[in-house]
Amino acid sequence: MPPAAPKAPPKTKTIKKTLTAPNLALLGAERLGELLVEVAGSDANWRRRLRLELAAEIGAAELALELDKRMDALAVGKGKVSWRKRPELIEDLEFHRRLIVERLSSLDARLGLERMIAWFDLYPGLEIRVRDPKGELAERFLAAADDLAALAAAAGPKVAAPILSEALQTRLSDWAKWVGRAAPALPSDLAEALLSDLLTGRPAPTGRLALVVRKLADRAADAAAFADTFDPEHRTRPEVGAEIARRFVRAGQPAEARAALEAARPRAPAPSRWNKLKAPPEPELSEPWQAAEIAVLDAEGRADDAQAARWAAFERSLDPEALRAFVSRLADFDDVEALDRAFAHAAAWPDPMPGLDFLMTWPALPEAARMITARADAIRGGSPHLELWAGRLARFPAAALILLRARASALARSGPGFKDEVTHLLAEAEALGDQPGLPSHGEFVRNLKRY
Repeated sequence: MPPAAPKAPPKTKTIKKTLTAPNLALLGAERLGELLVEVAGSDANWRRRLRLELAAEIGAAELALELDKRMDALAVGKGKVSWRKRPELIEDLEFHRRLIVERLSSLDARLGLERMIAWFDLYPGLEIRVRDPKGELAERFLAAADDLAALAAAAGPKVAAPILSEALQTRLSDWAKWVGRAAPALPSDLAEALLSDLLTGRPAPTGRLALVVRKLADRAADAAAFADTFDPEHRTRPEVGAEIARRFVRAGQPAEARAALEAARPRAPAPSRWNKLKAPPEPELSEPWQAAEIAVLDAEGRADDAQAARWAAFERSLDPEALRAFVSRLADFDDVEALDRAFAHAAAWPDPMPGLDFLMTWPALPEAARMITARADAIRGGSPHLELWAGRLARFPAAALILLRARASALARSGPGFKDEVTHLLAEAEALGDQPGLPSHGEFVRNLKRY
């Protein structure tokens, strides 16, 4: 028989000196424990952290008790915290926040939410004690509103709604900020429960509480609760009425949406006692009000009236979004005719610059080029977009040349400080060459030197 192969030497573990968790784990639990005890012996923060970690291993109640001890100590503290000590305090707060969010809440959702409330309640006292000119402390608490929403969701509406309601009633000035920030991330059923707790049997909310209720109402899709945060006088304002109407539309309540909108319709004042024969002009309807009316018309099933209102809105404002909304609802091929009509309307706009802006933004480049050449004398060079537009109109050199020359003329009239930009624009214009119906490049330059 052939001789047996020699046995391979036993493998030895290789420990690298880089301080990473996997490398340190190779030291073994016993050695790591010894090192941590040694470190904690001279560092109170480490001792606290290790006790909290051990408490977390025991269970939720033990961890909550240890968290309470530290937060109670922070709450009763009176000494000022200098800017040098502020980072250490913020780090301590962050460690406790993470323990609540990542450990305690997973063990017991109610205890986690209650300790999160206690953590937030530290802020008023710390605000007085901590030197914080950059607002870092306030920002940390505001950012933690996302954690508040997550823990409240985990606890559920029956548990979380009373807790958050009590917090708001206890210290509204601070909790309005935090709950308001958390509201969009709350589950809708929790937002509903919290709204009920805040509103049932209570007077209509005002001030900071009204702002919180509006955000909760949006999350719960409760248009009536949103509307009730405004007094009757405010509901007659067009912008307020429009916002209320939009929410009733989203809630599928077109009749209530119409009532809110009509209550806020601008109305002409009564005729003057000195001139009763001459009726005051009808006030203009604001853009928010008109946009809300279109939404209400759609909700009422009045599609044709809504389309007419969209077209009217475009005609008034040259708003591309109004035109897109109009065109998107047209049957096939009708959109081509509508766009031709819209482009002609923009090209004939009394001031050519808004019309040109619309055509370039849409984009409708052939129509923009025709407008520029047809109204060359009215093109003003004040817009910083002209050079960019000229580049996009390279297929229409006459129009591009008009834009470049208009911009160069405007800058030349502004003074010698724009000489380099004018020179650059003239070089771009010269590269386009002379165009039929326009002065030659040399003639334009000679006229430009008069400025």
